[in-house]
Amino acid sequence: METMTLLLPLFFIALTYFLSWRRRRNLPPGPFPLPIIGNLLQIGSKPHQSFAQLSKKYGPLMSVQLGSVYTVIASSPEMAKEILQKHGQVFSGRTIAQAAQACGHDQISIGFLPVATTWRDMRKICKEQMFSHHSLESSKELRHEKLQKLLDYAQKCCEAGRAVDIREAAFITTLNLMSATLFSTQATEFDSEATKEFKEVIEGVAVIVGEPNFADYFPILKPFDLQGIKRRANSYFGRLLKLMERYLNERLESRRLNPDAPKKNDFLETLVDIIQADEYKLTTDHVTHLMLDLFVGGSETSATSLEWIMSELVSNPSKLAKVKAELKSVVGEKKVVSESEMARLPYLQAVIKEVLRLHPPGPLLLPRKAGSDQVVNGYLIPKGTQLLFNVWAMGRDPSIWKNPESFEPERFLNQNIDYKGQDFELIPFGSGRRICPGMPLADRIMHMTTATLVHNFDWKLEDGAGDADHKGDDPFGLAIRRATPLRIIPLKP
Repeated sequence: METMTLLLPLFFIALTYFLSWRRRRNLPPGPFPLPIIGNLLQIGSKPHQSFAQLSKKYGPLMSVQLGSVYTVIASSPEMAKEILQKHGQVFSGRTIAQAAQACGHDQISIGFLPVATTWRDMRKICKEQMFSHHSLESSKELRHEKLQKLLDYAQKCCEAGRAVDIREAAFITTLNLMSATLFSTQATEFDSEATKEFKEVIEGVAVIVGEPNFADYFPILKPFDLQGIKRRANSYFGRLLKLMERYLNERLESRRLNPDAPKKNDFLETLVDIIQADEYKLTTDHVTHLMLDLFVGGSETSATSLEWIMSELVSNPSKLAKVKAELKSVVGEKKVVSESEMARLPYLQAVIKEVLRLHPPGPLLLPRKAGSDQVVNGYLIPKGTQLLFNVWAMGRDPSIWKNPESFEPERFLNQNIDYKGQDFELIPFGSGRRICPGMPLADRIMHMTTATLVHNFDWKLEDGAGDADHKGDDPFGLAIRRATPLRIIPLKP
């Protein structure tokens, strides 16, 4: 009783001090944080959903205390635009998780480098050389070959009456499409041991980067590695970097032995040219870490999105029928759709947009960090603040979208809205100077893979698989997957 008598006044003193401090500094509103842990207990395993609920009370620009990390969450297109576009320079920094520091990745990665000369050079290379329209057109035949592999695998499953695990198939196909574009090679084969190993490493990096880590909220814990995240991150990053180094060294050696040999139409050839020309002062480490970023980010998010695309289509047969009819009218009897035909498939494009609205692969985007004090919407955001953007909440906001919980691709047929970073109600790849550099390739992968699966087969759920309309998802990570894998059987149309 005496202890309670002592603690209660201390609590109210702390509460009064905090509230007066928040008012004095005019910080964004938010829930009252508990001592030490802040608001962590209110966030749970699905922070995008928790933040969406809190924003209904505290508004589209609110603040929370995650352990020792002061965090501001933008939950409306207007707030996202003001931060990412109007004040893009101030908020161009990154909050770096402990896992991303593995093998010195944060010191050399395009995703974490400060906005300075090296970062600008790498962004320029990505935009003007690697992911330019000309470059992607040059490598499209390589991707065409890899989609044929997916078609062959699905055909075998069709003949055997066997279900396709869509996430597995999408993941392998994405790796093949990316490896073809990056290295002119096939990374994996379906149902092989090499596939399992490569998938394990890629997913290992993706999972470890997205796993909640107490050391990120309480920096005093970093030296102890209580969850083993630092150790596991170094292992997975190291294994993947060795693989990237092997590809690069083989190409460099091939150049040395055959300097006059014809060049390949892939990204690695471009990067080797840049290294040898010494125009941008990039090292082999820059190249291998860039390849890691592209493989991990591209494969995890693309595979997750493809699973959600097929999940929504199978659970909405009338929408699936519309996609099939459009493909038949444009593509005809061909098996693999040409990338040049994508512009003539507006309903398929609308389906992709609608899935990215409902299921953005990164629901809070990668965190930003305030480089200096900045006033946004009348509130002060102090230097060092972590910023999150709840694109999941924006995609389900009834003030923006009619029937936001319904899968209605038709909403995009008469609206000039895209996900390329200018329409802030739909920014699954981010916006501004930090927008995802691999978006042009991801865009082609999502459209082409979906078109190949839908055009060549009808689909039904595996017996006992339940309902494809599975709205639940896994706990928070680098990308938000379905809670249960989508297993569907391909049928002859």
